[in-house]
Amino acid sequence: MRIFSSLGRLFKIVLVVFRYQLDELVLSGIRSPLATRLLRLVRFGRQPKLSRGVRLRKALEELGPVFVKFGQVLSTRPDIVPHDIAHELALLQDRVPPFPSEQAAAFIEASFGQPPEVLFAHFEREPVASASVAQVHFAVLHDGREVAVKILRPRMLDVIENDLRLMEIMARLVERIPDGKRLRPREVVDEFDKYLHDELDLQKEAANCSQLRRNFEPGSARGELLMVPEVVWEFTSRNVFTMQRMRGIQVSQIDRLRAAGVDIPRLAQTGVEIFFTQVFSDGFFHADMHPGNIYVSDEPATLGRYIALDFGIVGSLSEFDKNYLAQNFLAFFQRDYRRVAQLHIESGWVPADTREEELEGAVRAVCEPYFDRPLSEISLGQVLLRLFQTSRRFNVEIQPQLVLLQKTLLNVEGMGRELDPDLDLWRTAKPFLEKWMHQRMGLAGLRSKLKQEASQWAQFLPELPRLAHERLKRPDYGPELMDELRRLRQAQEQGNRWTATLAGVLALGLAVLLWALMR
Repeated sequence: MRIFSSLGRLFKIVLVVFRYQLDELVLSGIRSPLATRLLRLVRFGRQPKLSRGVRLRKALEELGPVFVKFGQVLSTRPDIVPHDIAHELALLQDRVPPFPSEQAAAFIEASFGQPPEVLFAHFEREPVASASVAQVHFAVLHDGREVAVKILRPRMLDVIENDLRLMEIMARLVERIPDGKRLRPREVVDEFDKYLHDELDLQKEAANCSQLRRNFEPGSARGELLMVPEVVWEFTSRNVFTMQRMRGIQVSQIDRLRAAGVDIPRLAQTGVEIFFTQVFSDGFFHADMHPGNIYVSDEPATLGRYIALDFGIVGSLSEFDKNYLAQNFLAFFQRDYRRVAQLHIESGWVPADTREEELEGAVRAVCEPYFDRPLSEISLGQVLLRLFQTSRRFNVEIQPQLVLLQKTLLNVEGMGRELDPDLDLWRTAKPFLEKWMHQRMGLAGLRSKLKQEASQWAQFLPELPRLAHERLKRPDYGPELMDELRRLRQAQEQGNRWTATLAGVLALGLAVLLWALMR
């Protein structure tokens, strides 16, 4: 039955591919005479009426939730997917009809041993939101707290595994086409596999939510910037995620925000500040900051604060990544393109034999045009995107976490400038980066590092006198080791002479033998 199901699904995929002329899309991206001949054959004189990005988006929407998710993941990989396609795939809507509330109740009972009517004082049977992976119901706990219950879609794992198997087959077929490996199809499918299985674990999403809430602790200065729902762990499992219910206005509904009394320009600037705080202070950021996941509180006590929802996709940066990014941005602010090139080489992301001045020239060609524009029109996300695209010809290894960061930065910029078209991202970002670099590199940074290492030093500092005394008591084997190394070198040289002599004798014998045979 599984084989027949896969064959039926494959047949539908083939029909959709031909309906939207995606065969032409694949072949046109492969530089090969064979691909060119095949392209002429499959077109049958047809010319596409829609752009390639629109055709791909519509095809993925028709193929269903798993392929919609796949398109959304591809939209975050501009290092692999052309910009026009990535932009169109970012418009994919992750909305599907809700599954029956009886199945939702059964999932809750299977996870916690009791039906929702017992677990909650009130449980709304009708979902308030439905996506390809899960849907959300509102409920009230017995202690009066209002919560949102996110429930995984039934049999989702079976559907995903079936479609992933077909994607792997298609990836192998694409790799066999001339120049197909350049598209890295199996790498893309593997990344999607990991991403989708992570999203199916709602307990992992809950942990991401809990971490972000801890970083923006309510009552702290940071808590004034961003509100994150509290996780209700006793009603959270791999299949169910229960969190505090949040009330607010979607950030894209500007007229409603203005009517509620929210300071819109201040809101735009705060969004940028939240993003850079997550990236450079925490190295942990919400990586799906599109308007559907970001709300603004309209409650009198918290009016104008951002509210974050949906924590399935987060990004993490190491100290090395943060330092690399900060120095790149600052060098760009100062138009120091040589430093940008040096940072790429020092990081090891370009081959060591890359010519620094050649890379500097390529970076200058990307960045210099931006300085002719007003600062409010300059996009940091676009700068990163162009740098990634330019770097491909230098065989730069694009780091996945930086691509995810670039995609999130584009979302933040777009959202901020929709709120305030005159938003000067640079004016907000530059002081933040300079302050961060000062904290990392100056006396404050030294003090912070010493404080971090103090617990380790407290363990081994008392042992230092004893270890030094033991080391001084040991006999000095240095002269003996030098004598042994000298003898080994002499033996090796003698062996090399014997080998050379033997090779010469063999060569002479072979020459005599050949001379005798030719007489």
